[in-house]
Amino acid sequence: MGRGKLRVLLGAAPGVGKTYEMLEEGRRLAAEGRDVVIGVVETHGRTATAAQAVGLPVIPRRPIAHRGVVLDEMDLDALLDRRPALALVDELAHTNAPGSRHPKRWQDVQELLEAGIDVITTVNVQHIESLNDVVEGITGVTQRETVPDSVVRGAEQIEVVDLAPQSLRDRLAAGVVYPAERIDAALSNYFRLGNLTALRELALLWLADEVDSALKSYRAEHGITGAWQARERVVVALTGGPEGETLLRRGARIAARSAGGELLAVHVSSQDGLRDNAPGALAAQRALADSLGGSYHQVVGDDVAHALVEFARSVNASQLVIGVSRRGRLAAAVTGPGIGATVIRESGDIDVHIVTHAAAGGRFHLPRMAGPALSAKRRILGIVLALAGGPLLSWLLFTTSSDDAITTNVLAYQLLIVVVALVGGVWPAIFAAVLSALTLDYLFIDPLFAIEIADPTHALSLVLYVVIAILVSVVVDQAARRARAAQRASAESELLATVAGSVLRGQGAVPALVARTREAFGLSGVRLVAADGTVLAADGEPVRDGRAVSLPVGAGTPPRATLELHGGDLDTSERRLLDVIVTQLAAALEHGDLAETAREAGALAETDQVRSALLSAVSHDLRRPLSAAVAALGGLRAADGRLSDEDRRELLATADESLTTLTVLVTDLLDVSRVEAGVLAVALRPVDAAGIVLAAVDELRLGSDDVELALDSDLPEISADPVLLQRILVNVLTNARRYSPDHARVRIGTSQLGGTAEIRVVDHGPGISPERRDEIFAPFQRLGDTDNTTGLGLGLALAKGFTEGMGGTLTAEDTPGGGLTMVIALPIAAPIRARAAAPDSGEASR
Repeated sequence: MGRGKLRVLLGAAPGVGKTYEMLEEGRRLAAEGRDVVIGVVETHGRTATAAQAVGLPVIPRRPIAHRGVVLDEMDLDALLDRRPALALVDELAHTNAPGSRHPKRWQDVQELLEAGIDVITTVNVQHIESLNDVVEGITGVTQRETVPDSVVRGAEQIEVVDLAPQSLRDRLAAGVVYPAERIDAALSNYFRLGNLTALRELALLWLADEVDSALKSYRAEHGITGAWQARERVVVALTGGPEGETLLRRGARIAARSAGGELLAVHVSSQDGLRDNAPGALAAQRALADSLGGSYHQVVGDDVAHALVEFARSVNASQLVIGVSRRGRLAAAVTGPGIGATVIRESGDIDVHIVTHAAAGGRFHLPRMAGPALSAKRRILGIVLALAGGPLLSWLLFTTSSDDAITTNVLAYQLLIVVVALVGGVWPAIFAAVLSALTLDYLFIDPLFAIEIADPTHALSLVLYVVIAILVSVVVDQAARRARAAQRASAESELLATVAGSVLRGQGAVPALVARTREAFGLSGVRLVAADGTVLAADGEPVRDGRAVSLPVGAGTPPRATLELHGGDLDTSERRLLDVIVTQLAAALEHGDLAETAREAGALAETDQVRSALLSAVSHDLRRPLSAAVAALGGLRAADGRLSDEDRRELLATADESLTTLTVLVTDLLDVSRVEAGVLAVALRPVDAAGIVLAAVDELRLGSDDVELALDSDLPEISADPVLLQRILVNVLTNARRYSPDHARVRIGTSQLGGTAEIRVVDHGPGISPERRDEIFAPFQRLGDTDNTTGLGLGLALAKGFTEGMGGTLTAEDTPGGGLTMVIALPIAAPIRARAAAPDSGEASR
C-alpha cells in the first residue's frame, strides 16, 4: 500500500472559493466512480457552498468536551476505518480542540496520507509559516494558525484558487462571504483593496517558487544544462570593489521590469582566498542585495569568468550583469582580454550587461594643461623600454651579425629609437639614441669592443640618431598636447552642460554645483559660505594646511556668499571656468530665494482665501440668525403689550432659536481658530464608544427610521475626550443625514482592528470623487453648496481637527453600493490595550 496523494487548493484570502472548488472537484470525481467522502467542511453559512456538499457522503464529526464546552472536530479514526479513496478535508491550518490525537489538522492529514488515502484540502496564504510575518505586516492581523511550508510543498498538486480583489470585495458586499453585520468592518479592515492585491501577489509568487523548484528538479533529473528562460533571473557579479552598489541597483531595475523577476548577487573567490581583499565592502553589498529583495551567493573558482557563467547556468539565469574592467588600457593590452570579454564569449544564450561605473575610469575631472604633455607613467615606460629593448636587440643582432649586415643593424637601432620616442617622448628617446649609438659603435664597428670615433661619419651618425629621436618626440609631444586639449575641451563642455542643467533643475542645484566643482578640479574640499557665516553647501574635507582660494558669489558688498576652494592651485583656464560656476551659483541662490518667496506668497494666498471665506460666512450665515433675533426682539418691544400670548411666544421662540444658532456658529468659529492655532484643550480618558454614539443620536433626535446601529458589544473602552467625540459624531451624522436620500437610514457601526477602534458612519448618498475628498475637511467648504441656512461649512473641518487632537484619524471611504463612509479611528484606552495587543484572527482565518 503506497502513500496517498495530497492536493492543496491555495487561496489569497477567505471567500475566494476554495471550499466550493474542493466540493465541486469531489462531486466530479465521485461521478467518475471514485470513493469520495467529506472528512470535514466549513461552509460558514454560505448557501452555495452548502449546496455543493449535498449528495456526498459525510463522516460525522466527533464531539470533544473541553471546559464545559462541546467542540466538534474531524473524526480521524472514523475516516481511517472507512478508508475512502479520497477524503475532502477543509482548512488545513485549523487547530484541533484539546484532547484530539493531534494538535493540528495538517497532522491528521499526514496520518491519512500514510494510510494510503488521497486528500484534497484548502489553505489560505496567510497560514503558510514562512509568509506569516509578511502577511502580518500587510494586514496588521496576527495569524495564530500556521502550516509548515514543507507540508504544503510536499503536495503532489498545488493550485491557486484565484479571484480578482475587486470581485472578492463585490462578493463580500453582496453578503456572499459574511453576514451583513460583519461586511462593513471586513471591507474596511482585512479586505481592503490594497491588502487583497498584495495577498494575491504573495500567493502567486509563492506558487511560482514552487513551480520553479519542480522545474529545477526536472532539469536535474533529465540532465538539461541549457537555459530555460521561463522566468527572468538576473545574476550580478560582485568583486568587492566600489562598483558593486551600482551593479546591484542596475540588476534590481532589470529584474523589476518583469513581474516575478529574481535578483541573485554572486561573488567568486579564489581557492587560496587572495582575491577577497574587501570583506567590508562585500558585507555592505550583501546587505544591499537583501534590501533589494535579492539573494547573495559565493562560489570558489580560479577562473572567475568560467565560474560566473557556470553559476548563471546552474540557476537558469536569463541575464548576467558585470562591471566594466577597472584595468587601464596598458594592463589590458599586456594581460589580454578581461573577464567581460571571456564571459560574453562563454555565456551562450544568457544576455550579458556590461555596466560602466565610477571606478572604471576614475571620477570626472578636468585634464591638466600645465606640465609635460606625456604622463610620468609613459615617460617611465619609455626609459624601461630603452633599457630592456636595447640589450635584447643588441644580443639578437650580435648573434646573427655578418660583415654586410651593418645597414640592417643601423635601421634596427633606429626603429628602437622611434618606438621609444612614440612611447615615452623626448628624453627617453634621446637616452635610447645615445645608448643605441654607443652600442652600435662598441659591437659592430671596427675596432670591435671599443668605443672610438675614428671616422667623422660615425659622429655624424650619432648626431642623426639624436636629431631623429628629437623630431619624432616633438611630433608625439604635439599630438599628445592636442589630444589633451581636445579632452579638456570636451570635459569643459560636459562640466558647463552639467552646471547649466543643475541650475535649470533648481531643486538641489547648489549642492550639485559645489560637488561638481570639487570633483572637476580635483580639490580636496569645496564649500559655499553665506555672508553671515552659514555653510550653504559643502563637499569633501577641507585641508587645514592647504592653499585656500575664496571667490565672491553674487553682486553687492558684501557678496551674497563666498566659494572656498581647498587643496590645489588653479591655472588661468580653470579660473575662467570657475567664473562660469560662480555665476551659476549666484543664479541658483537667486532661484532659491524666488522659490522661497513663492512659497510664502502661496501661504499668504491660502490665508487670504480663508479670510475671504470667513468674511463671506459672517456676511451671510451669521447675519441671518442675528437679523431674525433682532427682528423678533424689536417686534416684542414695539408691540407695547398689544400682542397676543401666542404671538409673543412665537416671537420669543424665533429669538431663542436664532440666538442658539448664532451661539453654535460663533462656537464653531472659535473652535476652528483654536484647532488651527494648535491650542485645542483635550482631556483624554477611557470612554465607552457605544455610549457616546447613543448620546449623539439622542442630541440630534434621530429615531430608528433615521439611524441603524451596529455596535460591537465586545469593543473595549477607547481613549478620547467624550465631549469632543460627541461633537465629532454630531457633525459627521448631520452631514450624513443631509446627503442621504429620502427614507434611507444612516448606519453607525463600531469595530476593532488591532489596538485601534473604528466608528463608521455610512450613508448611501451621492458620494464624493476620490480626488476631492481632502476638500471636504477644509474650513468654510461646502463643495459648491450655496445654501446658507445649514452652517458655515466647518462641521467636517472641526471633526477632523478634534479627532487628530485626540491622536486619531478621520478619513472618507466609498460605501459599497454608493455613498460615503466616514471612519473615525481612535486608540484603545491604555489599560485595555495590553489585552487587545493580539487581535482576533478568526475573521481572517476563515
